[in-house]
Amino acid sequence: MSTVPDTKHLALARAGVDRAAQHRFDEPWLAAAWSHPTTKVLPIAGGEVFVVDTEQGTELVLLPSFEAPQTGDRYFLGCDEDGTSYFAMAGSSLPGRLDGDARPAGLREVGALLSDRDAGLLVHAVALEHWHRLHSFCSRCGQPTEKAGAGHVRRCTSCAAEHYPRTDPAVIMLITDEQDRCLLGRQALWPEGRWSTLAGFVEPGESIEQAVAREVLEEAGVKVAEVEYVASQPWPFPSSLMLGFLGKADPSGTTITVDGEELAEARWISRDELRAGMEAGEILPPSGISIARHLVELWYGEPLPSAARW
Repeated sequence: MSTVPDTKHLALARAGVDRAAQHRFDEPWLAAAWSHPTTKVLPIAGGEVFVVDTEQGTELVLLPSFEAPQTGDRYFLGCDEDGTSYFAMAGSSLPGRLDGDARPAGLREVGALLSDRDAGLLVHAVALEHWHRLHSFCSRCGQPTEKAGAGHVRRCTSCAAEHYPRTDPAVIMLITDEQDRCLLGRQALWPEGRWSTLAGFVEPGESIEQAVAREVLEEAGVKVAEVEYVASQPWPFPSSLMLGFLGKADPSGTTITVDGEELAEARWISRDELRAGMEAGEILPPSGISIARHLVELWYGEPLPSAARW
């Protein structure tokens, strides 16, 4: 019997560590935590970390603090139920070759393969590392900023303004018509045969429901009559929060007219057409790391075959 995927367990929306934000400005506590023998550190550089493939699956390579790089930006990621503290150490490059089968990998490659704990740690670390890399100067006065709050704040060295990691809300939606066909689109830069749901950023002064309707109309010329929120997941490429919706098209506005900018093509597709296209290798569904995959599976009624990674 087919089962509908549990959208509460999206690949990048999982976690197994309490972020313990109350400790971020407690320097004595952070120093003691860093020095504790059970503490684990995740080296990261350019969005990549070391992973190892075991019989149990793919795992992050986490080092004791005394073996971790001692220079770079240190971010506190949280604590688990056993009291183990987790940090990320961001540098210009990953440490030298590790013993064993460790290999460098990015979130897109291994995000869906990791445990809940490791997926949550990696998403958190990737988002912080990217934000710090791009926000070394104050947006108010232009002077240098410095890290504070265990990596969750940057403070201006001149005007003392505090800056926090940004999160850009983006809507992603699977729209169906009166025949229960779903609307899929493809961008010109995507791999041949790749189709996915429509998506776009929420604009200032706009509700997320309004954003869904506007984006679908702008990109595909289709009018949206109703939308239903499903789930969300972080998308740190570089700093988005994907808000997933299912929606119904207005019967008076289902004719597709692509904008030619966001989308190169769009089409209404039935379950039978999607199944036949995937079996023939002509349609590549969204990858397992994306919330788009789960929206399509909710409509389709069962898990889709494995898809190539982005």
